[in-house]
Amino acid sequence: MARAQGFRLGIYVFKDAEVMDYAAPYSVFSVARRFDPELDVFLISESMRPVQTQAGLTVLPNYSFNDQPDLHAFLIPGGFGTRQEMHNRNLHRYIHALPQDCLLTSVCTGSWIYARMGLLDGLPATNRKEPDRLEASHLGKTPIDRLAEIAPACRVSRARVVDAGRLVTGGGIASGMELGFHLLRRAGYDEPFITDVARVMEYGKAYEQYRHDVDYYRPAALQASA
Repeated sequence: MARAQGFRLGIYVFKDAEVMDYAAPYSVFSVARRFDPELDVFLISESMRPVQTQAGLTVLPNYSFNDQPDLHAFLIPGGFGTRQEMHNRNLHRYIHALPQDCLLTSVCTGSWIYARMGLLDGLPATNRKEPDRLEASHLGKTPIDRLAEIAPACRVSRARVVDAGRLVTGGGIASGMELGFHLLRRAGYDEPFITDVARVMEYGKAYEQYRHDVDYYRPAALQASA
């Protein structure tokens, strides 16, 4: 795969987004920039106001929807806020307006939003598999089971990362690390480059453990044209 020049990752932040869901892939790209300064990562929000994410951590977005920054991949994290974001028509319009060559990615319950939009129909995707106490009780539902409920036509996968072409989803909260590494792979960076990034992050052993836990899927139409 040819390396994309100046690959730009835009990460959506919203009220009650899970911190590690967006911070982990952001950190992967932050460290990777030490090896290739042309890489870029930034935060996008619906407006330019400060955003209070999970546990009160407040961040300042770099861009709003109106700015329409150029990007190669758009990432939606999970968190309690995805319950509202599934019904955010401004977000849905923004996603629909993105170029077809822009990757649509998510971590954890961020995939619920793509599911609600019908973008996962006929495709595999993943979500968090380990429930919290409420989700494990009779009052709740494990997020990956909720994904199957929202998108019955989606093939739910238990892989850490699911690559279905344009749609790339990550599993539980910490899988944002693996999604970040996989996006470097999709950007055309080779394994020695990614391994070096993981080494500097002192994540080498975990990277080796998880780097093959990727469920690849290509629709027949794409396979025929390849």
